[in-house]
Amino acid sequence: MRIYVGGLPYQTDDSQLAQIFSSYGEVASAKVITDRDSGRSKGFGFVEMNDNEAAKKAIEELNQAELGGRTITVNEAKPMEQRSNRGGGGGYRGGGDRRGGGDRGGDRDRGDRGGRRW
Repeated sequence: MRIYVGGLPYQTDDSQLAQIFSSYGEVASAKVITDRDSGRSKGFGFVEMNDNEAAKKAIEELNQAELGGRTITVNEAKPMEQRSNRGGGGGYRGGGDRRGGGDRGGDRDRGDRGGRRW
């Protein structure tokens, strides 16, 4: 069973997370999620336990427990939702001229309030 653990103290590492759950049964894996750029903990992680009964007992006893001055949330991990492909950002967003006209489409020096004139 895959278990979500949230609210972890930021100094918690993979081995400490595994140790917390090992008193309930064999831990197949434990991973604290880190920021891709900084490498710092994001304050949550996942634990994998093969024995579902041991995993349920760990969830029941550790949910809302205090760890390092923080209250942790422990529950069965939900499957990751499929992310939509939103593109890579960037692209043309319009814009004004160098005089600060914004994207109104007008020329402020002539008193034009913007808009298109056909």
